[in-house]
Amino acid sequence: MTLTTHAIVGAAIAGLVPSRPLMGLSLAFASHFVVDALPHQDYPIRSSSITPKIGARMKYDWVLCADLLTICGDAVLGTVLAVVLFTTQAHANLTLILVGAFTAMLLDVLQFAYMRFSHQPLSLIQRFHELIHTSRRLSGRPVLGVASQFAFVIIFLITVHPLLPN
Repeated sequence: MTLTTHAIVGAAIAGLVPSRPLMGLSLAFASHFVVDALPHQDYPIRSSSITPKIGARMKYDWVLCADLLTICGDAVLGTVLAVVLFTTQAHANLTLILVGAFTAMLLDVLQFAYMRFSHQPLSLIQRFHELIHTSRRLSGRPVLGVASQFAFVIIFLITVHPLLPN
């Protein structure tokens, strides 16, 4: 899934239990595994320096720059949407929403760290991440890929929004 999807889901989950932030953030982190288990399309990463299956030496070129711009843009979009969606509540905790969004995206950051430092506990986390990640991809169907993630987020928000504290 995209970082935007992970951020929105993680922020919502963290916001469900504001009185128990550690539990909310743990669930936000775990949500990454659950969401990645659903069939989806990931955008292509063209730089071999940050492609998880390659993990080549860092090559600072325009391909890396374009990939980093895409990844950072995706993370920022997800974080901004999470803040807009979940801080409209009267008692919303901005810090909890931000940390929940980041925590849900953290596994993809750890995946990059694993490529550079393949030691425990990163190797165990990476193995589980690969195991749980769906093998059913919507590659080659970008409209369906984007539409499915958008639909998932909408259905998730419709389900979760009434549960958020006022």
